[in-house]
Amino acid sequence: MPHSLSLRVYYEDTDLAGIVYYANYLKFIERGRSEWVRALGVDQAVLRRDEGIVFAVRHLEADYLRPAVFDDWLTITTAVLPLTGARIVLDQAVLRDGVVLFAARVTLVPMGPDGRMVRLPAGLRQRLSQG
Repeated sequence: MPHSLSLRVYYEDTDLAGIVYYANYLKFIERGRSEWVRALGVDQAVLRRDEGIVFAVRHLEADYLRPAVFDDWLTITTAVLPLTGARIVLDQAVLRDGVVLFAARVTLVPMGPDGRMVRLPAGLRQRLSQG
């Protein structure tokens, strides 16, 4: 079952036309990913401090299907696809009343302190697979 996060569209999220500015959907799904890992018990600050690992977006495909507008109540969903040793692929969506407004497939990679890709530690991989 996908992780779910609800949020309100504020005036600051919109453009002159009163619709959500396209780049803000990326912020919304970033929040969804952050809350997804938090719900799985992964503290990203501790992961960086103790293991030197951070997550970076490697690839993103996005479809803008319908506009969200000021004061909309949105749901951001995050579903993990099967993991590999060094890649996390997520399907994310922004919905209003069950209707998909924005859909994205996001590929994350774990990076070490030197900025190079590293393999996911087995325990972390297992935990993320549960989401």
